[in-house]
Amino acid sequence: MTTPAERAPRRGLFITIEGPEGSGKSTQARRLYEALRGEWPLVLSREPGGTPIGEAIRSIVLDERYAGMAPEAEMLLFAASRAQYVREVVRPVLEAGRCVLSERFVDASIAYQAYGRGLPVDVVRRVNDIATGGLIPDLTLLIDVDPAIGLARARNTAGKEGTPGRGDRLEQEDVAFHNRVRAGFLQLAREQPRRFAVVDGSRPADEVHTALVDAVRRLLHQSGRG
Repeated sequence: MTTPAERAPRRGLFITIEGPEGSGKSTQARRLYEALRGEWPLVLSREPGGTPIGEAIRSIVLDERYAGMAPEAEMLLFAASRAQYVREVVRPVLEAGRCVLSERFVDASIAYQAYGRGLPVDVVRRVNDIATGGLIPDLTLLIDVDPAIGLARARNTAGKEGTPGRGDRLEQEDVAFHNRVRAGFLQLAREQPRRFAVVDGSRPADEVHTALVDAVRRLLHQSGRG
């Protein structure tokens, strides 16, 4: 006779994709999802966003009309979207034994609001610990690219959240800001090498895709799922 614990599904895996602006994370997230969804119960989502509340917040934080937004307000808005995202999407999916592939998570706030904006790292961490209940990804795929290259890509492909040639509110920040953001991501990867897999985003898109798939398959093998 099995116990309730034995009957419960094994917790799913939480994988995030991060990177500076123009790193190609959205495209690569979709490709990774398409490559793995046939063999793995996988949900693709994003934040800020992922829920109706989160998408409403996203429309505010990326709107170029709000260029004067205070760093503290920006941090709290991202955290508010993240709190709803974790409660409504991430935790239910993981508890059902499925896996989440998410564009962005807490590491983005540390890179953007702490390293980029200059807010204390410990403050950004504490706010996001409250928002997420301390949830940490099992794997973070960091697509690294020089901001000068990434910004040119992002601004040239700006959609409804930004003006073509200018990009959204964050993409319109200067290169110095984005260099700090990139440095923040790389510092996080150095501090947590077992969680992060860093991939060179300046390589051809197919090579980046292959490297990402390989990193996820390693995680699946290590967790006994692949």
